[in-house]
Amino acid sequence: MSQWLSTFAYQVSIGAGVFLLSGVIALIITLSTVSFQAISAALADPVDSLKSE
Repeated sequence: MSQWLSTFAYQVSIGAGVFLLSGVIALIITLSTVSFQAISAALADPVDSLKSE
């Protein structure tokens, strides 16, 4: 695989920092989404949801 990749004219080295940064960003997005859904579910009136079901 590395021999095949070395034949390309333009080569970019990707360090561990790129993967770490993308993982942190994905974790922040996930935690903010889950937190928003949990807070909105906790603040919702259970009587309204039981009426609609």
